[in-house]
Amino acid sequence: MCGIIGIAGQTTVTDRLVDGLKRLEYRGYDSSGIAILSGGELSRARAEGKIKNLEAHIKDHPLNGQTGIAHTRWATHGVPNETNAHPHKSGRVAVVHNGIIENFLDLRESLKGQREFRTETDTEVVAHLVDVELENGKTPREAFAATLKKLHGAYAFGVIIDGVEDEIFCARAGSPLALGIGDDEHYLGSDAMAMAQLTNRLIYLEEGDWAVIRPDGFEIFDLKDQPVTRDVTIISGGPAMAEKGNYRHFMLKEIYEQPETITQTLGNYVDEFRLSANIPESVDFKDFDRVIIIACGTACYAGMVAKYWFEQVAGLAVDIDVASEFRYRRPVLGDRSLFLAVSQSGETADTLAALRYCKEAGLKTAALVNVMTSTMAREADIALPINAGPEIGVASTKAFTSQLTALAALALSAAVSRGTLSREGEIRLTRELIKLPRKVTGALELDKMIEGLAFELSKAKSAFYLGRGSQVPIAFEGALKLKEISYIHAEGYAAGELKHGPIALIEDGTPVIVLAPYDELFEKTISNLQEVASRGARITLITDEIGAKSAANMAADMIVVPSSDSFVAPILTTIAVQLLAYHTAVHLGTDVDQPRNLAKSVTVE
Repeated sequence: MCGIIGIAGQTTVTDRLVDGLKRLEYRGYDSSGIAILSGGELSRARAEGKIKNLEAHIKDHPLNGQTGIAHTRWATHGVPNETNAHPHKSGRVAVVHNGIIENFLDLRESLKGQREFRTETDTEVVAHLVDVELENGKTPREAFAATLKKLHGAYAFGVIIDGVEDEIFCARAGSPLALGIGDDEHYLGSDAMAMAQLTNRLIYLEEGDWAVIRPDGFEIFDLKDQPVTRDVTIISGGPAMAEKGNYRHFMLKEIYEQPETITQTLGNYVDEFRLSANIPESVDFKDFDRVIIIACGTACYAGMVAKYWFEQVAGLAVDIDVASEFRYRRPVLGDRSLFLAVSQSGETADTLAALRYCKEAGLKTAALVNVMTSTMAREADIALPINAGPEIGVASTKAFTSQLTALAALALSAAVSRGTLSREGEIRLTRELIKLPRKVTGALELDKMIEGLAFELSKAKSAFYLGRGSQVPIAFEGALKLKEISYIHAEGYAAGELKHGPIALIEDGTPVIVLAPYDELFEKTISNLQEVASRGARITLITDEIGAKSAANMAADMIVVPSSDSFVAPILTTIAVQLLAYHTAVHLGTDVDQPRNLAKSVTVE
């Protein structure tokens, strides 16, 4: 995840900005940069690779000033190099940015002939837009506010303007951002860790907020540009608490990080400038007639969803198997099969053993992992990152959606490679992937409502999750999450299987969570919903806007996630089942981050 820090101070800020970047190294990055205002003039330094490279640049070309912004970048638009590193600059304006500007191509086109673009990044267009507004006579605040109104997507910004000595402009929509309160200076950070050595008094900006910070104070405005007051949070307890920020548990923090982590994942697999899939150079899907996906637990459910994607979009057969059973059934392996291990840690013992088994059999092997220094990443022929950043909560959340995002993009790559998808189809599905961070942000806005529903679920002894198509594995995942952290017995089923036995367990008041976004299987799923409702089940329907209208009054409760193409819908319904499990566990008072009997990484058979 990219990192932001800014300081509006009364003494030189360069060294402290660099120190802040070092505290953000745990998030992962491939380049870094800094921009400083000194005497009303803006200067910057950027470097590819580690922060030590940036420090060497600054040593050779010192930057001194009392107001500045800095950034660690994990490439999303454009390759990782100094040119694409933040801060980006146009005219008087320098910008650091986390997130994705979905409509940046349209905005670039609107500036064609007026502005020269030096990169293929989405961030550069923001600097140009603010600078154009300044040239048109707007004040810096007016220029910044006007630019925000033109942007679609998920973002967190820090902006400084040449000639505006003591002010930093910032905003957030779908990507976290906090203000830090100091003595005679103020701060900006993508999380509490960035400011941990500077202050323990933070203000977390709310969705759509923008702000101006100065050495002597700050002002915050809402989405309608009206001045607002936000609560001050005191962070205590050292670095671990600072990393948790204003969240009660790491799990909730990681649920809320998903717009950002999905953005990071997309950076590896989607070319957002050309609206195309980034086909990994190390694998050509034309060489294979089958993919064998092996994983455990939550990662296995990600693989199950991927089976639908690979087969439906790419016409590529997929076997999905539980790693702990794979070797022992002596599977028949073809020489045109690609073995794909999926693991957050890259150290899961059963999955690693399956990978070695397939390597010995002469198969091409790949590992989709969150830790690129892990054993699986080192031993597989192909290492594929998910870029979710450190995940502290034992019950996987952001790693799961990053796995799904990577697998969706790989399926899209396979379809392009194998010629099963038209250019128009590739553009359409790529756009759907690019929209995910914003739509996940929309799903997170259901948090308070889902918390209320969870209170009823917390009274249950058992629950059922139902889905059809690619929602079936999400039903499995929803049930697993509830079991893991609330200790309530839960089972996930393909909805069509309900009448083949499980319906015998339905009685008056049994909670049944039905995943049914409006797609070609919606009516069949609703028919299954009615079967359990008629037997007294308490139905919670997770659907989208069209599905909600079509199924009005059919469920006791309804969770309406943002509408999307069915290709990405499983990722959005995942947010709902994560929040439902989390709040149920909180109501029950369990140890959410470290549930009993579970470990984050299972490194023994």
